Amino acid sequence: MKRTITPRYIAGLLLGLAVSTTAAGDDDLVIDIIGGVEGATPIAIAPFATQDGVSSESDPAAIIRSNLARSGRFEVLPPDDLVAEPSRMEDVRFSTWRASGVDHLVVGAISDGGDGRYEVRYELLDVFQGRRSDGRRYRVQEPHMRLLAHSISDRIFEEVTGREGAFNTRIAYVAVEDGAENEGRTHRLVVADSDGHRAQTILTSDEPLLSPAWSPSRDRLAYVSFEGRRSEIFVQDIGTGERERIASFRGINSAPAWSPDGDRLAVTLSRDGAANIYIIDVDSGDVEPLTDHWAIDTEAAWAPDGESVYFTSDRGGRPQIYRIPTEGGRAERVTYEGDYNARAALSPDGEYLAMVHRRDGDYHIALKDLETESVQILSEGPADESPSFAPNGEMIIYTAGGVEGARLKTASRVGGAVAPLESTEHEGTRVREPAW
Repeated sequence: MKRTITPRYIAGLLLGLAVSTTAAGDDDLVIDIIGGVEGATPIAIAPFATQDGVSSESDPAAIIRSNLARSGRFEVLPPDDLVAEPSRMEDVRFSTWRASGVDHLVVGAISDGGDGRYEVRYELLDVFQGRRSDGRRYRVQEPHMRLLAHSISDRIFEEVTGREGAFNTRIAYVAVEDGAENEGRTHRLVVADSDGHRAQTILTSDEPLLSPAWSPSRDRLAYVSFEGRRSEIFVQDIGTGERERIASFRGINSAPAWSPDGDRLAVTLSRDGAANIYIIDVDSGDVEPLTDHWAIDTEAAWAPDGESVYFTSDRGGRPQIYRIPTEGGRAERVTYEGDYNARAALSPDGEYLAMVHRRDGDYHIALKDLETESVQILSEGPADESPSFAPNGEMIIYTAGGVEGARLKTASRVGGAVAPLESTEHEGTRVREPAW
């Protein structure tokens, strides 16, 4: 039977020291990409030429190709359809590429730069104008080649679309693994590249870990831990591993969300009885109530300007999203379409609200235009949750659940389907609550 996910359920989850998984199953973690734009820009990425002694596995072309494809903004030519494999502009016959319908072409080469580093050259070519749009040379150690590929992807994305890229960013998520008989579950807080690779566990616990949230400076994570046999909120430095307990009050301590200036956290506390939204000053520890209602107020999300906070509440009888000024005042309801809207996430420009939306009994990730009030369904369901925007607002990462098990997916802000990605997690792992 399908479980209804409500703020009251979330509160019960915290008080009962239980972990909710999106769906049962022991499948490998898979990151699916759901995105695509009608009229996406056709682009080809040729394999980078490699000098003798340089492994072809160091070629960043495959990473660049995958990045651009999952953004939804590009129609990437499959490698088997390349009409040639040039490594520099001088070798390109632009008329041939124009005939293949490609607007842009990426070429490059890798050589041994000495002292244990590679020299990488790349060029972005405008096929129709027959000119170089961008090009650079880099010296990089082999372990950093993947990061360089993400950086090149960001340059290409910005040059072609005029929008900042977000490939050279990181995601965080909670991985849950079933142990051997009578050994219980292991919970890991994981940080990885935006494509799911180079995953690193920064915390392991036998007790539940929930709600990771990146600080604006991207060097700290706030999260909920049950290591003390009750919910507590911690802030952990990614680089040093040092962490500080921020909230350990009686009752619920949950759902941390960073303010845009990185100085405060909006959290859910029940220290005074009902679950309400509070603001905690991270340095001083001062706590101020933001909402004061008998209903359950939870899942806070700051507006980018820091002047208001969105949150989920069942004060109207059903879970809906509300907005309240950070200086205090009356909360106003934001969502009206459907009987269930929860887990708000604001786009960096403040124009869109991502949320979990129930339609026909299934839970989807939906996007609400805050100006036009229109609502667009982005995900397939049936049990999707925990949306989080990429730093450039182009994509949304979320947990999807269904008969195939729990997995991470991303959705383009404008919708449409793209191919899935392989994952680095192993069999028996379930994932939840991603944060970008």
